[in-house]
Amino acid sequence: MRRLRLSILPLVLGAGLFLAPRAPEPAATSPAAVPAALDSLNDGPHVFWQDSTHAIAFYLCNGLAPQVTLEGRGTLAFAGFCEDSTVTYRVSARPYRPARHTWTGVPRFLAVSDIHGEYDALVAFLEHAGVIDTVGRWSWGDGHLVVVGDLVDRGERVTECLWFLHRLEQEAQRAGGRVHVVLGNHEVMVMRDDLRYVHERYTSGITRYVGVRYQDLFGPDMELGRWLRSKPLVLKLNDVVFVHGGLAPELAARGLDLAKLNAIGRASIDMSSVALTFSDLPKLVFGSTGPLWYRGYLYPMDGRYAATTSAELDTLLTFYGAKAVVIGHTDIGQVTPLHEGRVYAIDVSLEDLGAYQGLLWENGIFSVVSGLGTVMPLN
Repeated sequence: MRRLRLSILPLVLGAGLFLAPRAPEPAATSPAAVPAALDSLNDGPHVFWQDSTHAIAFYLCNGLAPQVTLEGRGTLAFAGFCEDSTVTYRVSARPYRPARHTWTGVPRFLAVSDIHGEYDALVAFLEHAGVIDTVGRWSWGDGHLVVVGDLVDRGERVTECLWFLHRLEQEAQRAGGRVHVVLGNHEVMVMRDDLRYVHERYTSGITRYVGVRYQDLFGPDMELGRWLRSKPLVLKLNDVVFVHGGLAPELAARGLDLAKLNAIGRASIDMSSVALTFSDLPKLVFGSTGPLWYRGYLYPMDGRYAATTSAELDTLLTFYGAKAVVIGHTDIGQVTPLHEGRVYAIDVSLEDLGAYQGLLWENGIFSVVSGLGTVMPLN
């Protein structure tokens, strides 16, 4: 049984009850933020799980903070009650299991990366690629969509991107396909209270007026936080590995296979900064040579590590039982094969291209999919 109760809360700041903590200023390299009109600050839903059968969905919506109380077991559904009134959200009262990180027999996959809150561009790309239909529903049958990290930060429609993939994941599974979200450094930054790149919409909006810290919107008792914590740092489909930054030689040398990397990541996301500093493997996994940050496939990094050699890459591929690695994190302009097709870099420049590109694999052939859906073989 499910119970819904709608109420409207006053804006906490407007009511003068307390001031929410100030978020860190954007990085110096970020564009100057322009204060937004109140109605553009609308955000939500965010779902807070009070316990295993009770949840509260809340928004910032046109100067108010409406909320719905949900009660029940299993899957709970509620209709959006702000600008998203045509959307139905389905959330499970059951805890998420860790996402499966190794798949075989995948017939085709399409990978994109570094969306950074650009919801409209993501939807347009997936529609042109045939992954979704004209109303945003899954239409790719048994295909697998992979988002190789960094859905959050920088852009102004982060919440929309997350809920879109949250829903699409459910639709794909019912159709025999899958949606895989691989964690990027920005997801982990937000969950670990590093807010350098959060868009002005959020720091001037829901966090200020509703009084909830931005990082707490993605905490372990929030639906989107629970969902993200179930996602892997590293994913393998057939004989292709997907990782946001890269796999440094040290990871293989220390015997950190996919299962170990993902287990360490899940166990360490909510570790205190002190514990992380003095914990060997978590510090390695979340450090500059960890899977979230490593850039050695493209270039050396500030004296911290050298560029990956061909021999090191061969050793890595052998250790992980893979023929290729797909990476995001480092803007390379357009989808590009590196190291003689053993690495595919897919963090493209939306600003320069005007649309996203993706990496398609089907029938043993890697192709780049343009923003208009054009498919061009790479090998």
